[in-house]
Amino acid sequence: MSYATLDDLVERAGAAEILQIADRDNDDIADPAVIAAAIDTAGQTIDAYLAIRYLMPLSTVPSIVLKWAVSIARYHLHRDGAPDHVVRDYKDALAELRDAAAGRLLLPDLAGITPQAGTAGGVQYAGSDPVFTDANLEGFL
Repeated sequence: MSYATLDDLVERAGAAEILQIADRDNDDIADPAVIAAAIDTAGQTIDAYLAIRYLMPLSTVPSIVLKWAVSIARYHLHRDGAPDHVVRDYKDALAELRDAAAGRLLLPDLAGITPQAGTAGGVQYAGSDPVFTDANLEGFL
């Protein structure tokens, strides 16, 4: 699922940067296929993390998911090595996605996956018969 658009990337990085990193045929126009591929990669990355805990597709897109999508797409557009601040944003996005997948960061207004209820009503125990019983210890007390 696409969580970001070209406009979102331009708003975050500026038109000059997006043109510089997405104009692969040097015609002074950001290549739509290049932008779409980076946004698609970002969406797949986000889905891979969030599908563990949230129902997919997401019913709404919280602003933090948009931030992650832009950071990941922007990183992937820098094919010749991203600047430090872009790498930092990318790593922060992945760390926050790991936290969301582990349940340490909860996304508002999203339906989560409900764990299946067990069929038994309580704790079950299985093991061998006890070795030290009253009968086995008779005479030692």
